[in-house]
This record gives sequence, structure tokens and C-alpha cells, in this order.
Amino acid sequence: MKLRTIIVDDERMARTRLRRMLEKDPEVEIAAECEDGLAAVNAVRHEAPDLLLLDIQMPGMDGFGVLEALGRDRTPEVVFVTAYDEHAIRAFEEHALDYLMKPVAPERFAKMLARVRERLARTQRGQESLFDLLTHRKAETRGTRLIVRNGERTTFVAPEEIDWVEAAGNYAILHLGGRTHILRETMNALENQLPGDRFCRVSRSAILNLSRVKELQSLSAGEHVAILTDGQRIGISRSLREVEERLKHL
Repeated sequence: MKLRTIIVDDERMARTRLRRMLEKDPEVEIAAECEDGLAAVNAVRHEAPDLLLLDIQMPGMDGFGVLEALGRDRTPEVVFVTAYDEHAIRAFEEHALDYLMKPVAPERFAKMLARVRERLARTQRGQESLFDLLTHRKAETRGTRLIVRNGERTTFVAPEEIDWVEAAGNYAILHLGGRTHILRETMNALENQLPGDRFCRVSRSAILNLSRVKELQSLSAGEHVAILTDGQRIGISRSLREVEERLKHL
């Protein structure tokens, strides 16, 4: 994938020079050019770039103000490009990846891009490892029985007993034949606990046991329902075709 980049500088000539150097690299995509800090904040939030080439001294909101407005969670890799060297220490304290002095030499610019790509590659590998770990943990927990506590009574419910799950605020209602159990769990948590090959979240408020689905019906105004083997009708807001595919491969 291309390195999506935003250029931020209040001087048009400085932006033009950076753009020309970036355009020499076919693996770079210029997502936006901004001439002030506020525009930069909006562009980063909208474009979600990989790299932010950021001037420091700009009227209104300076480069450090941009980072403060974005916050750590939403900030891409940052490289400061400035004519002043007195901000270097603070730049690295703000976790900038690099600090380039104007006018930037092409060789130095190329080294910076290589560093950015190396950092992004390491981050991606780390995310993949974390994803594998979480996937493994989910696989370990899915299919285990749910624990329902009611006063002094504790009931263990196997997933295959459940017809469907209904949202009720911070609780969930398990429908099992003619019986119900109230569980203090969110729908998101239950969606992760129930076997993904047999259960499908069909709306914000309903998770279905696919083996209980007898029929799908399309109503007027684009509405759809699933009819269960016991006749219950459950509204579907998820793509009907996606639900059909899940049922076909059950």
C-alpha cells in the first residue's frame, strides 16, 4: 500500500518543494496539503494518513499545537520540517520520528522515507502478532457454557441450547425454547463468546443461533425478518445476503 502523506506548511514554496520530492516516489500518495494548523488537524482526522510532514512555526496553531489537538491515539508518524533547529529536543519529546532542516536535501529526504516505512512495517508486524493472540484467546473461550446467576442459583447454559439472544440495556436475554435467562453481559461480549460458525449478530439487539432459523422473509420498505423453528420473528438489519451466505455454509 502507498504511504499516505499530508504536507503542512504555511509557505507555498515549501509545500511545493516537499510535494515534488514526494512525487518522485511512486509508493507515496499525497493525501492533502495544508497551510495552517487547524486545516492540518481536520485533514488528519478525515484522511487518516500514515505520515505527517509538519512545519513548526505557523500563524495561529503551530506544529506542536497540531499534535496536542490530535492527541496521541490519532497522530500518524510525524516528521517535522522546519528552518529552525532550536525545537529539535521538544520535537523528539513529542515522539516525532525525524526532524528535517530546510532546505531538505533529496538524499536526507529519502533516508527519512525509509525510516518511516521501517517504523510502519514494525508496527504492522506487532499488530498482526497481537491480532493472532486475541484470535487464539477468542477461540479458546468460544463454545464454553455461559454462567447465569439468579439469587442463590447458578445455571450453566450451553450455546447449542440458545435460540437467540436479545439486548436489554447492559443485560442480555437468552431465549431457550419457552424459557429465558437474564445475563449481565453486553451484546458485544456475547458475540465474542458464542461460536462464530453457528451464531450471527443480525442487528444491534439480536444474535441468532443459525441452526434455529427456518426462513428469511423480506417485508415492505426494505425490512427483513428471520423466522425461527418455533415461529418467533426476529428483525434483521444486517445485510440479508450476508445472513443467507452464513446459513448456506452452516
